[in-house]
Amino acid sequence: MGNSLKAVLAFVPSNKCQKYLLEDLEEMPVDKMVDLSGRQMRRLPVHICSFRELVKLYLSDNNLNHLPPELEQLQNLQILALDFNNFKALPLVVCTLKQLCILYLGNNKLCSLPLELRLLQNLKTLWIESNCLQYLPEVVCELSLLKTLHAGSNALRTLPAQLRCLQELRTIWLSGNLLSEFPPVLLDMPFLEVIDVDRNSIQFFPSLAHLPGLKLVIYDHNPCRNAPKVAKGVRRVGRWSEETPEPRKRSGAVIEITLEERPLLPPATKTEPE
Repeated sequence: MGNSLKAVLAFVPSNKCQKYLLEDLEEMPVDKMVDLSGRQMRRLPVHICSFRELVKLYLSDNNLNHLPPELEQLQNLQILALDFNNFKALPLVVCTLKQLCILYLGNNKLCSLPLELRLLQNLKTLWIESNCLQYLPEVVCELSLLKTLHAGSNALRTLPAQLRCLQELRTIWLSGNLLSEFPPVLLDMPFLEVIDVDRNSIQFFPSLAHLPGLKLVIYDHNPCRNAPKVAKGVRRVGRWSEETPEPRKRSGAVIEITLEERPLLPPATKTEPE
């Protein structure tokens, strides 16, 4: 079916037309995965909700702004992708899927997240990048098993102190926000392995050398006056990342390295989140 025909049918609300967008999907696939990405759908056909053993459901890159209540039947669902749609609010039915481990909500129009999100206590990965969030919803801090949080490309200016409660959190991506200082709460999270604050407005970085779990810090494209100090073996991506943060010794004298003397290194390749 051509994309132009799909686009036309997507505007027709009848079950017959919406089911036609599913093409030959009549029974649940053997691999328990359904991928309906890029189908131009404006609503999810209820037929999908009859696949009660479904484990993975990909609905990325459609025109969805709501989900049917029947979605609650998918109690075995572990991965749900709702990114690149038109959601202004997270449908509460998503919060009934208590086996969810991975939830993709990026590139929508979300300004907040419902308190009911706390019901997803098995959630380990949450992607909320490229939305309209001006603050990180505190309910995220109640997801005790969360390991990866991608909140880049929003309008965040700070992070809640409660974030330190997420002791399973290992990776946090905050690039492209409005942070004017390095979030203090991250200094109290020794278990973090990856911190990305690329493309913010941070002017000064505190020392991160006391974070024993840290493996990578990305701080490029900030108007910073210094590179963050890190422990031996930690990779830094940003200005002066190859320079030692300590003074150099020459002929027994300590020579301070001013910002003007440090070479401007080309931006390193940014590591993408897993």
